[in-house]
Amino acid sequence: MIMKLSWKQLAVYFSLVVSGGVFGGSAVLLASTYLLTQKPAFQELRNITTNSPSNTVEPNAIGGSILPAVPGNNVNFIATAVQRTGPAVVRINATRRVANPFLEAFKNPFLRRFFGENEQPFPQQKIERGTGSGFILSADGEILTNAHVVANADTVQVTLKDGRTFAGKVLGVDPMTDVAAVKIPAKALPTVKLGNSQNLIPGEWAIAIGNPLGLDNTVTIGIISATDRTSAQVGVPDKRVSFIQTDAAINPGNSGGPLLNAQGEVIGVNTAIRTDAQGLGFAIPIETAARIAKELFTKGRAEHPFIGIEMVDLSPSNKTEINQQNNLNIKQNTRIAIKAVMEKSPAQKAGLRPGDVISKINGKPVKTAAQVQKLVESSHVGDILRVEIERDGKNHLFQVQSGAYPQK
Repeated sequence: MIMKLSWKQLAVYFSLVVSGGVFGGSAVLLASTYLLTQKPAFQELRNITTNSPSNTVEPNAIGGSILPAVPGNNVNFIATAVQRTGPAVVRINATRRVANPFLEAFKNPFLRRFFGENEQPFPQQKIERGTGSGFILSADGEILTNAHVVANADTVQVTLKDGRTFAGKVLGVDPMTDVAAVKIPAKALPTVKLGNSQNLIPGEWAIAIGNPLGLDNTVTIGIISATDRTSAQVGVPDKRVSFIQTDAAINPGNSGGPLLNAQGEVIGVNTAIRTDAQGLGFAIPIETAARIAKELFTKGRAEHPFIGIEMVDLSPSNKTEINQQNNLNIKQNTRIAIKAVMEKSPAQKAGLRPGDVISKINGKPVKTAAQVQKLVESSHVGDILRVEIERDGKNHLFQVQSGAYPQK
């Protein structure tokens, strides 16, 4: 005889299966479900809870207004930098409705035997609450944060360091760089001071401010570990960013918060951690983030320059494999090889071909695909890029007019 169970009894049963035991009630099931959905090598820096009574978001920003130094003899450059920038760091709480993942499981005929034909044991949707950080760019309430913090959000709540709370309006998100623009109805706000990430040297100080794991206004210190990390190296090949790597402690909840230099200037936007390692955090360079944010605030969208080639860094060890896999005849051992050219792309129209080896862009020698991508991304849609290549032992110069990256 089959005994029908109530949905509450069945929920407890599933929590035992997923969690391996009951510990702390349904919270264990929710935490387990969240962890199981993460990519093994990359995690966006956010806190997620489901149907929880309260939600916190991460405050991260840099106050451009310079505050007086903290009195005392133990004040160091870290405390001074945080005093200058902390007031412009905000916490962002976002809620969104998502499909209930349990509904798909209950389509199983075996499980349906425990319920009536028309019985619906779980609601169609659940409310997902996220916590993130951001920082104030303008005194009238323009805030920069990560796209994944506020994308598809039904509500956005922004909390300032002084405790004031405002409803935020998302003016635009750019998934390709993970940048978002949020506006709050406020005036005379403290703002960040933007720095320069172009000449960072590994070993320089790096300061992160945010709400890791919901702990508001947390400050961590480390160094710049590396620059120009490609999206593929970080584990997010769908992004178009050359990341800053740091060992300043970054945890879920730091998303959208600022990475500062020793002077308290914003040099990056904390966005990613590697879940398979410790002491590895990544930030979007502030030049990229600020440029995209400006487009989002003014147009609601960002355009990305695009020429339409697939590239690979050449080395003596991979040249033969590249030739065999792509039916090419590349003879060079270094530089950047074009593996493929998209149909009807700016590169194809200009005359570039698979097997061409890029040596210069706009007269600047390039050695890696990351350098080429960075130069293309720093240009504007419609700009003419002078691409010098080697083909069949001869140098050729092509004029490539960049287009807008195709929308999906």
